[in-house]
Amino acid sequence: MLGMVGVLIAAILWGTTGTAATFAPAVSAVAIGAVAMGFGGLLQAMIAAGSITRYIDKLLQQWRLLLIGGSAVAIYPLAFYASMHLAGVTVGTVISIGSAPLLSAFIEYGLEGQKLTVRWMLGAILGVAGMILLSMAESTGHDTLVQSSNVMFGVILGLLAGFTYALYSWAARRMMQQGLPSKTAMGAIFGLGGMLLMPVLFVTGAPLLASWSNAAVGIYMALVPMFIGYICYGYGLARITASMATTITLIEPVVAAILAVIIVGERLPIMGWVGIGLVVACLIFITVPLKHIPIVRIRVNNSLCGVKTIQRNSNRT
Repeated sequence: MLGMVGVLIAAILWGTTGTAATFAPAVSAVAIGAVAMGFGGLLQAMIAAGSITRYIDKLLQQWRLLLIGGSAVAIYPLAFYASMHLAGVTVGTVISIGSAPLLSAFIEYGLEGQKLTVRWMLGAILGVAGMILLSMAESTGHDTLVQSSNVMFGVILGLLAGFTYALYSWAARRMMQQGLPSKTAMGAIFGLGGMLLMPVLFVTGAPLLASWSNAAVGIYMALVPMFIGYICYGYGLARITASMATTITLIEPVVAAILAVIIVGERLPIMGWVGIGLVVACLIFITVPLKHIPIVRIRVNNSLCGVKTIQRNSNRT
């Protein structure tokens, strides 16, 4: 349960990034992603420096997972924010975040042979359906025009973002399963990803220094959603599967939508609130332990008189 709570806190913090970005309209989405994931990743590496040094031999033994995870961390924010730019914020967010649980499950199934449970699949269906309703509701409340020629490319980038998100989550968990502490694995993976993002930040990050408000947004993004958020995420990832973790993070766009209503002043139609309800139902369904449920079993007699006995008992589902 604590692992789920850690991931849930991370997702809530990540959900604040969209509202925070509205306070720095002059900064491009790519620069926001680069400063958040770049500096956030380097900060994680700094606080884990001692642990990384202590486990350097194991890290070198797992260099393939480290390279996969670090590269995915670097690609994710670029693909995610580019997807929102090309396909629109709502479509880009739904494709990127909504596809991650499914892609994560397929990665675990393909590389580890882990079976998909019926409970998880039903929960994922609820969550994705809720995100679709939420995105449709948000789309009706905005007059944003997106060039149709760019939408398909934006969708492809969204799928790439979802895949890289699922991939670095899987790589980090595999490193933990092979004996590395959460702090070490996350620090190494995000430190490498942060270094790879520095050239992108150098090219696109000048507006961050143009004003104190822009700089404050960049600092907040790096420290709170990415640094603290991914510490919580790493704690949770060490205790639950990557597919479960990515499914719980479906709460991120819900938090973003609610903050947009409360702080930014956007209006959310009924369809959007229904979508939020479905996502919340998804989280409850996959995280809350199912208790003994009384089941009525009826035994039918072979004779014409019908019911022979009624037996009531309780089974754990």
